[in-house]
Amino acid sequence: MRAFLSSYRFGPGVDELVRVWGGTGRVAVVAAALDAWPETARRSAVTSELGPLRAAGFDADELDLRPLVGRPDALRARLRGYDHVWVRGGNTFVLRAQLARTGADHALHEAVSTGALDYGGYSAGACVATPTLVGLDSSDDPTDARRLTGAPAVWEGLGLVDVALVVHCPRPGAPALATDEEIEAATSALRAAGRPYVRLTDADAVVTHGAGWEFVSPVGRETLRARAEPPGRGQPS
Repeated sequence: MRAFLSSYRFGPGVDELVRVWGGTGRVAVVAAALDAWPETARRSAVTSELGPLRAAGFDADELDLRPLVGRPDALRARLRGYDHVWVRGGNTFVLRAQLARTGADHALHEAVSTGALDYGGYSAGACVATPTLVGLDSSDDPTDARRLTGAPAVWEGLGLVDVALVVHCPRPGAPALATDEEIEAATSALRAAGRPYVRLTDADAVVTHGAGWEFVSPVGRETLRARAEPPGRGQPS
């Protein structure tokens, strides 16, 4: 399995994504976390993903999940045409709902786990790859998923990595996209649920390329387990 999970865009840098994915190839950009947005804003956000990926040497285009709702076989056929999938941020619960409605949750787990497809994502796209969405309601509204789909929010993630992620944490010299209250609410919920977690600033990533999971920051890397905060114990960010 080869995967790159960051708090925001390329985290420590696009070179890290290229290293993990092993070079160039065809990328499916999934923007389902934005499926509750107005269409003009959604299209603009997709364009903002395609440009940097293409500049990095990838052949990127959008894989829109909306026409594939209820068509899992068609979804799997589309995925077979790609080498990598890049799942952008937005509302994690909306993203999770759309993955469930299309069968992309099972298809992605199978394809990524077996090495048939490389995974990359940031913010919602990273959080949905974890075991649980517990705590994410501090920043994302679960009722957006119900309004879009008519079904309750799904709280289980894809389980590609075995720890939860708390994204947009503060770092020296840069503003954080999450408030202190949102971060505290998320970490408190995860501790109460007995879930280990890792805090990510917008310059960090969690990666694997077949040799175990690592936490990567601009100042270095360490094993993910060394970085993870166990249930019931908090550390200052």
